[in-house]
Formats: sequence, C-alpha cells, structure tokens
Amino acid sequence: MAARALPVLAALVLAAGCHKQEAAAPQPQAAEATPAAPSPAQKVVLDNKGKAAPEAPFTDLAAGRPLKLAEFKGKPLLVNLWATWCVPCVKELPTLDRLAAQSGDRLKVAAISEDLEGAKVVPPFLAGKGVKALTPYHDPNNALMTQLKEAQLPVSILYGADGRELWRVEGDMDWTGAKAKELLAQAGV
Repeated sequence: MAARALPVLAALVLAAGCHKQEAAAPQPQAAEATPAAPSPAQKVVLDNKGKAAPEAPFTDLAAGRPLKLAEFKGKPLLVNLWATWCVPCVKELPTLDRLAAQSGDRLKVAAISEDLEGAKVVPPFLAGKGVKALTPYHDPNNALMTQLKEAQLPVSILYGADGRELWRVEGDMDWTGAKAKELLAQAGV
C-alpha cells in the first residue's frame, strides 16, 4: 500500500509546483504588527572595513529612476536598509530623518526600503510618519541585502567619500544620539 502511495504523492507534489501561485497578501505595516518585536541588539561591525560599496541597483522612487551607491561617491554616505513592517526600523526612522535634515551637504543619508511592494507602500508610509528629509529609495529585489550579506533589518552602513565601507550597525540606533555622533565623526561628519 505504501509503495503505491509514494508515486501518487510524488505526482501531486510535481503537479503542485506547476500551478501559478496566488498573489501574496500585502505585507503588514509596523504600526499593525502585534505584538511589538523587541529591537535586535545593536552591534557595530568592522569586518567589511575598506570594501567598496556594492554595485546592486536600487530605485529612486521620487525620480523614478534606477541608481547605484557609487553615484553618491564624493561625500560620506550612510545607507540604511529598512522596511515598513520592521518595528526597530520604524523606531529609528525619525532620527534618520533628523540626521538627514541636519547634515546638509556633509553627509548623504539613503534609507533604502526592502519592502516587496516598493512605490505602492514606501512614499505613503514615509509621508504618514512625517518624514520629510529622506528621499524614498527602494531595493526591489533585495539585491543590496544579498550583496552586503545581511539577513536582518535594520542595518546601516557608513561609506567614506571614497565609497569604501567604514563600519556597519546591525540593529536600530538613535542617529541623533552621542554614539551615532561618535561613529559618524570617523567620516568627518
């Protein structure tokens, strides 16, 4: 009996893989997430110091065009990978926005969303949170996370004006606090 059931089961598994999958349910927003997940432990990582920024393209949602991190070369760049459904990401977002507003031409802050729905969710989410200084960017295929070998959000990477990594912070941070100022000073910010 078991010997006859195995081929039937295998045929069902193979047939199931041929069907088009239904559209995924929309990603929950952080404000809807219950219960609130604890923030990951903040960790400063120096393992990639000196490595060039990845070449993965991402999208400038405001301009509607693709770009790469190399286009920001010439001044320090803080890249923050985040998502609307990530509670710690949303927690640090207002401080990233204030940092972007206060930094002027000394530092570019690029908060790049890893949300699957990109333009549909990111700009309205930022507007709803009162974010004004951050340009909405989106990594549609999570290529930056893959090239950076990161598996969790949020993660922030500081590149010097030469486009080489100085450090990265895994976990959320108050980007207007003393620890952030100390870290940013390494790039002359």
